Amino acid sequence: MKQEVQIKQWLKENRARGARLLQILVRENSTRGNESSTQALVIEKCRQLGLVLDIWEIGDAKLKKHPAYCCDRKSFDGNPNLVAVLKGTGGGKSIILNGHIDVVPVGDESSWKHDPFSGMIECGKLYGRGATDMKGGNVALLMAIESLVANGIKLKGDVIFQSVIEEESGGAGTLAAVLRGYHADGAIIPEPTNMKLFPKQQGSMWFRVTITGKAAHGGTRYEGVSAIEKSLLVIQRLQQLEKDRNEKISDPLFEKIPIPIPINIGKIISGEWPSSVPDTAIIEGRMGVSPEETIQAAQLEMESCLREICEQDEWLQENPLKLEWFGGRWLPGSLESDHSLMNELTNSFIDVKGIPPVVEASPWGTDGGILSTVGNTPVVVFGPGITETAHDANEHINLEDMFAASEIIALTLLKWCEVVE
Repeated sequence: MKQEVQIKQWLKENRARGARLLQILVRENSTRGNESSTQALVIEKCRQLGLVLDIWEIGDAKLKKHPAYCCDRKSFDGNPNLVAVLKGTGGGKSIILNGHIDVVPVGDESSWKHDPFSGMIECGKLYGRGATDMKGGNVALLMAIESLVANGIKLKGDVIFQSVIEEESGGAGTLAAVLRGYHADGAIIPEPTNMKLFPKQQGSMWFRVTITGKAAHGGTRYEGVSAIEKSLLVIQRLQQLEKDRNEKISDPLFEKIPIPIPINIGKIISGEWPSSVPDTAIIEGRMGVSPEETIQAAQLEMESCLREICEQDEWLQENPLKLEWFGGRWLPGSLESDHSLMNELTNSFIDVKGIPPVVEASPWGTDGGILSTVGNTPVVVFGPGITETAHDANEHINLEDMFAASEIIALTLLKWCEVVE
């Protein structure tokens, strides 16, 4: 079709424009609580494109009372959500293009090859925190939309671009957008999938287990009960629980993922003095949730596991473990592999790349679970970006992948939303 040729030509001629936009966004620090300056740049870009803007600060009572809300942030003031709509003429399917503007902290800056917010381009790769996760994906979305606007292409269905905060801490920004009334016939989230299609995403949640021991002098440690030693029982049992849960998963989309739904111990706190028996140990970690199960079902398995530990240990019978669910939580999501949105994305992928895409399940959580479970919107996670460098030092993105993703998404918009002839 004529419009496809126009899209491809415009994107080819405006690659430098896209790379420059990504540089500008990466050079802004949009870690948690600092999203405003980067969001302002995105807002201005959407205003230039003539999109209908909705800008608001999240955190109202409706959001905080919702069962899917899980956030320890005290204030969202000054760091707004953005939804920008390319209005259709009517009669076509609508689509949400969802990206998050927040990034994780840079970590040890001495581990970085370049300044973490440099936006340095070297050998076709753009470096910086957020380049892969997921400002590169956001730019791919904006380029796809601009290719339509620049060529005067009208669609029947609405294109709903979302630039949200708080994805890295549990998805409050996307949940706020859903509760504000934004739903669609489909959604694409361009997280860094290495250009794979993820119709399924695991969920996850953070947990804290507190173990009580009995303090004593280290010279007579036999008079105490070491909370650290008891914590080893907990860790070993959680490792077995992880094994048991993963043995139940036979979905071929997880075939190349060694541990589809991990239980990760990320933090241990115990002890105050080398010569004392510690009376408290605290374990914090992340529990993966299968796309086919609920958060509540996974929580019950963890709770049952910890009860068994207490029943089998004389000390823990009298001093039971304390389990808390806190901090981040990401809902799982699942879409049929033959869903029409998957088919359209696959066809566009083949058009651009000349080969079928790799289809897998996501090894991490995304805002897709909120869009699909709370918003009742079918979701595919697909985007440029190198999964292995997300959250790591020297995070970077291959610009060629960003340009290809933009073209694939733009062609999908033509088919999904339908062109006004």
